[in-house]
Order: sequence, then structure tokens, then C-alpha cells
Amino acid sequence: MSELSDLDAVGQALAVRRGDVSPAELVDDAIARIEKLNPELNAVIHPLFEKARAAAGGDLPDGPFRGVPAVMKDLDGHLAGDPFHAGMRALKEAGYVAPFDSYMHARLRDAGFIFVGKTNCPELGLLPSTEPLAYGPTHNPWDTTRSPGGSSGGTAAAVASRMVALGTAGDGGGSIRCPASACGIFGLKPTRGRVSLGPDGGDTWGGFVVRSVLTRSVRDTAAILDVIAGPAPGDPHYPAAPERPYGQEVGVDPGKLRIGLMTAVPAGMNTLAPECTAAVNDAAELLGSLGHEVEESFPEQLLDSSLVEHFVNIVNAWTAHSLDHWGRELGRELTEEDVEPGTWFQAESGRQVNASTYINALESLTAQNRSIGSWWGQGFDLLLTPSLPEPPWTLGQFHDDPMMGLFRAGSVVPFLAPLNASGQPAASIPLCWSDDGLPIGVQLVAQFGREDILIRIASQLEEARPWADRRPPIS
Repeated sequence: MSELSDLDAVGQALAVRRGDVSPAELVDDAIARIEKLNPELNAVIHPLFEKARAAAGGDLPDGPFRGVPAVMKDLDGHLAGDPFHAGMRALKEAGYVAPFDSYMHARLRDAGFIFVGKTNCPELGLLPSTEPLAYGPTHNPWDTTRSPGGSSGGTAAAVASRMVALGTAGDGGGSIRCPASACGIFGLKPTRGRVSLGPDGGDTWGGFVVRSVLTRSVRDTAAILDVIAGPAPGDPHYPAAPERPYGQEVGVDPGKLRIGLMTAVPAGMNTLAPECTAAVNDAAELLGSLGHEVEESFPEQLLDSSLVEHFVNIVNAWTAHSLDHWGRELGRELTEEDVEPGTWFQAESGRQVNASTYINALESLTAQNRSIGSWWGQGFDLLLTPSLPEPPWTLGQFHDDPMMGLFRAGSVVPFLAPLNASGQPAASIPLCWSDDGLPIGVQLVAQFGREDILIRIASQLEEARPWADRRPPIS
């Protein structure tokens, strides 16, 4: 049997079913890896080792992933009885504990997963780099001077370094795809409403936020999406159910697809680095060699700078709401001293967004989304873009000046955030590495509700250019 750290979640589950390894052995092995690697990476901030060992030795649900260890991001959803701090110093100092399981995490438990720890994230998930003042930076296992991305950077570093095969993540402006690209793993942002945000969330960030997982294999993401997808009572959105389980799309010939190529940076937010230009062009050549038709074409509406203004107004308003919410939970009003300067800046800006401005932002984005969606109506199946406009950046670039930190954040995710506004599924695929050994992901975007196409094409690319054997120096 392969070394346990090399097995993906599907492989680990199969080993348990065959009797090759027990859940307790899987959990102990994952804990040993976390204890060895975490001092250097700071990916896991809440170890749940004793609870995990107790679960592994107990009566586990007989689900498809019985006994497989995982980590959970300390932001996107709750685990009852476990810490929930969302990168916030105020929640950390209060020792806040989650009162219930979020629906997605309950489904993961029912599938047999065992959570061995919770992972680091930026405060309230507002920055695309995981370096909260409350817990310190998470380091990229490919180069510890660099960021693992964010906001799901703790999970990405844990998965890339092989502490575990998977971890939960969320994406409100690129927070699954950004760290997937920065850490050289696979990250699929589902369609809006595909995975319930309940019971605590619904139209979070005006519908921008979705939840899923980060993995090292396409088959893991597909199989886990089958576990967590599906509506829950009161959900405001749910796209049409897939024709068959996502796991059955892995290895299916996608046929000849028409794919648009975009290298122009949306809203002029950044300049595309040579490594990222080379990566997306290389991906286009690879897709062409697999029989797909790739041409330079993309939704022109993605270049409209007003999209950024509307996005920022919505996120800032929700930041103000979040501080009010956590103030109520803690029984006192949060002050500037309770949060990072950038968070306070965004919250104060959000308090200036009146109801009319907020509704105008939502309505304007809806109009833009109709224009973006019409491009797919011209016969395109997918859009190919860089995931990030630059290689993983060095840590320490976001906290010195709150306004400049916000602009810097926007410059990192110009290819990602517009797809949160449109609600479409998109995936970062780890096809390329720079000459100095840094992962450079590329993004593929499908029509609303068509995760099946993304899984088929990602599986084809994974077979054509496997990435699973690429290990970072810290692993």
C-alpha cells in the first residue's frame, strides 16, 4: 500500500473498506504529520486531536468516507462545540465556541469524515492572503516566505503539504481558487446555491459566498461534492440538480469543447506577470492538443470597472453587518480595538452604504451578469483565464495601510471575484510551475450549473498532465 500521505481521500476510504488500514491509524498518521509540519507552516490553529481519536475509535457513520481525516477552515461554517474565531482577535479572546453544526459539515460527518483540526484564515475572510494578526501568517509549503493565498490559505497549505487529503473552504471573492493556485492543488468553486450555507447563512455577501473543499485530486472534489451538494430547508437558491452524480463525470470524455481565452486583466486591476501569461498560453496549447477549440474571446463586460465598485460596496456593507452580528453574540459592541485596521476601514465604509446604494449594486451586477452569461450563449463551453495575475506573493503586504491593503487585495483576484458576482462554477487547476518552483494555476469557468463540464475537463487535464506527485519542499 502507498504511504498514507500519498493517498487521496477516495484512496484512503477504499483502504478502510478493504481493511488495509483502520480509521484510528489514518487519524494518528494525519496527527503525526500535522505535529511535524505545522510549526513551520502555521496552517492548523485549533487541533482537535483527542476528539478525532475518540471518533475514530467509536461508532462512525457507515458513509463513503468512513474514517478519513480532514481539516476545516475556521470561517466558513461551524462544528458544534469547537472554536470558531474567523481570524478575529475578539472571538479568540472570548474563547467563542460554535453552538451547532453547519449543514455542509453535518453532511461531511455523516459521510464518515473525521475533523482533526481547524485551519487559519484572514479576519472575516476579507483578504486573499492568510496572515491574520490574531494567529499570525500561514506559510506556503512551496516557499515559506510566500503567502498560501486566502482566505482558505490554512486549508490549502495543509492539503498541499499532505497533512490531510482535503479540507473545507469557502469562496466569496476567490477564496477557494486563489489558495488552490498559490499552493498547487485543485479548487472548484461550485455554482451559487449548490452547497447550502445553512442554517446560519443564505445570501451571504449578496450571494457571492459559496462553500466546498480543497483537494489534490479531481475525483476527491467530485465525490465530496456528491456528499455536500443539495438543498436544505429555506435555502434562497438551488440550481438544477445534476443529471448524474459528479463522481461519475471523472474520466468521461468531455467531447470537443469550444473554449474562450482571456488574458486581459479585468478592470485593469493588475499587470499579468510573464509566468502567468506563459501558464495560461501553455494550458491553451494543452487543451488544443486534446482536441478542443481555443480562441481569444471572453465576455467584454468583465472589463467594466464599475463591477469593482458594486462588489466593494456589497462586501463593505456585509463587513459592517458582521461586526454588528459578532457584537451581539459577544454581548457588547465591537470597537476599533477589537479588529484589524483594514477590517475597521471596510466596516466604516460599509456603514456609509445606504439601502438605495446597496440595492443599486445588486441590480447593476444582475444586469452585468446577464451580459456576461450571454457570451456562453454564443456557443462557448468554457472560459480559460489565469487564476492569479502573479505568482504567490511574499507575506506582509496587506496590513500597513488599510486602504492600500484593500487595493492590493483587489489586484490579486481580478480574474476570480467576478465569478462570485455571476454565481458561475469555476476551478483553479494546477497545471504549471514557475522556473523557481512556484505553482501557477489556471482557471476554467463554466455556465451556471455546469460543474459536470468542469469535472470532465479537469479530469482530462489531470490525466494528460498529472500533478499529484509534485510535492512541495515542506511536506
